[in-house]
Amino acid sequence: MPATNLISARPAVTASAVSAGQAGLEGWVHSTETFGTADGPGIRYVLFMSGCPLRCQYCHNPDTWHRQDGTLTTVEEVLADIASYRGFIRANGGVTLSGGEPLVQPAFCKAVLHGCKALGLHTALDTSGYLGHLADDALLADVDLVLLDIKAATGRRFRSLTGVELKPTIRFAEDLAAINKPVWLRYVLVPGLTDKRDEIESLATFAAGLGNVERVDVLPFHKLGEHKWRDRGLDYRLERVQPPSEESLEQARATFRAAGLLVH
Repeated sequence: MPATNLISARPAVTASAVSAGQAGLEGWVHSTETFGTADGPGIRYVLFMSGCPLRCQYCHNPDTWHRQDGTLTTVEEVLADIASYRGFIRANGGVTLSGGEPLVQPAFCKAVLHGCKALGLHTALDTSGYLGHLADDALLADVDLVLLDIKAATGRRFRSLTGVELKPTIRFAEDLAAINKPVWLRYVLVPGLTDKRDEIESLATFAAGLGNVERVDVLPFHKLGEHKWRDRGLDYRLERVQPPSEESLEQARATFRAAGLLVH
């Protein structure tokens, strides 16, 4: 879950980390996590950005759905804050842009990613892929790893679960495969919704065929963000759904492994 701290004022970052035309660019930042270990390799600085077009039934951060849920922050402020942690994250970690959906703000994402590469840092983009068409060649050139969250394996299930179509995510996955961009696939196992074996088999076959999926993370559904729905007067439809059993998690992981994929 995103940490509650927002970016505070830092000394100006070196000018070389900000490209011409990007100085003063602002974006909506929800929060940061400075020692993340679940959003890419090593110790990560995780930038949670505000705004998301999906309305996932199991979302644990509905407080990131709207841009104005965050704080308007300049790219220089973000990069200066990141730079202050460089000594901790440079060796084996890096920076992950998450959300919300970071590609809601593609220009800001591009500026931050470019600045991170100028600082010599590994970069990861945590995305649903729904807005993948907004990730142009220049943005993807500064991304070392994509954490691709595929919410469901069929169009009907995906639409019911998220409120949007699956095709844009599939198209983005194929585009990433075409440029051989490393991908870690993420799949949340929700009892009664995303635990159908044939659907998982279909997704596993698709993922294995891409050729650029380095690993798969099967993540258990949890209800840690349920209170956020209540606080906002939202209808939490999964109130009676319990987290999946270890047996069902292992069955899902075994299905991905059977397709020849590395599973964590």
